[in-house]
Amino acid sequence: MLKATMVLPNVKLLILLALALIPLLSNAVDIHQVRQLAAKNNVSCVLVFGDSSVDPGNNNRLATTMKGNFPPYGKDFFNGRPTGRFTDGRLPTDLIAEAIGFTKVIPAFLDPNLKQADLLHGVSFASAASGYDDFTANLSGVLTVSKQLEYFKHYIIHLKRMVGEEKAKYIIGNAIAVLSMGTNDFLQNYYIEPVRSMQYTVEEYEDYLASRMYQDIKEMHRLGITRLVVVGVPPLGCMPLVKTIMNQNTCVESYNRVAFAFNSKIKAKLAILRHTLGIRDAYTDCYSVILNAIKSPKEFGLEETSKGCCGSGTAEYGDTCKGLTTCPDASKYVFWDAVHPTQKMYQIIANEAMMALNDALLR
Repeated sequence: MLKATMVLPNVKLLILLALALIPLLSNAVDIHQVRQLAAKNNVSCVLVFGDSSVDPGNNNRLATTMKGNFPPYGKDFFNGRPTGRFTDGRLPTDLIAEAIGFTKVIPAFLDPNLKQADLLHGVSFASAASGYDDFTANLSGVLTVSKQLEYFKHYIIHLKRMVGEEKAKYIIGNAIAVLSMGTNDFLQNYYIEPVRSMQYTVEEYEDYLASRMYQDIKEMHRLGITRLVVVGVPPLGCMPLVKTIMNQNTCVESYNRVAFAFNSKIKAKLAILRHTLGIRDAYTDCYSVILNAIKSPKEFGLEETSKGCCGSGTAEYGDTCKGLTTCPDASKYVFWDAVHPTQKMYQIIANEAMMALNDALLR
């Protein structure tokens, strides 16, 4: 648990961080100011666990087809370079790390070019197509949460060798950890594979996933994590791919209801963890953020909400997006491909994450 004497400085820091992040929509963040605040108030680094929403390229090193390390992915990344990120540019965790002041990108832990200095700023253990259910990750041959946590243990070992045990403990205890997954558990697992749907009703499966998340966070805490941002699942029924599969022009409400219900169970589990372990958690409501952007795009500087920027925008993602033409300006789109948001949408989600973190420390 954070010491009581650290709460007020962190509240001040995160209020200012949140205010500084508001200009993200116009790409006008005062990075220098935020960096000074972060350094002054002990935020040490960003550590990331999850799926394609936060995987910067770990899957590049795995024997899986779930990769995004080819054009047009990365079209709006630095030098237009594909990295394995399933979007046109950067991920929310990259944007948060830049705002805090450590680095413009969070590297993949499995990146062969990872430098020792990168460990001090933070890394991502996330793996595209993963989920709270290990069976979900196994379907695509990607990193389960337990494997991601195993790599986190390796990270701790490397960190201790670099800076010593006490300093490593300090860095991990003052890190902001991000956990973002759940979409694949429903879309790639429950609704396609016959295994879980035969074992559980959808409500029971939501409970199962929430219990798995609960145990994962307990393990993170045991390993030293004290500050955690958990990202809820998006409105699944609004994804272009889902609308195409279900032959609907509008969001599929039944899928959205499942996402909404599961997010409620995530928040309930977080409340228990907050009370029992003293974890300082922040829930990021990407469901509402994306739904609001779809319903009122002009308020966010967006125009196209029904299809992705890659190819036809109705069905392509991953391999099927490879080498396809794209829309002229992805910043006008909610979705980059038929599943994943654009960098612009991720900027909006990153802002919500920091506001949520601020609110959490004001409790």
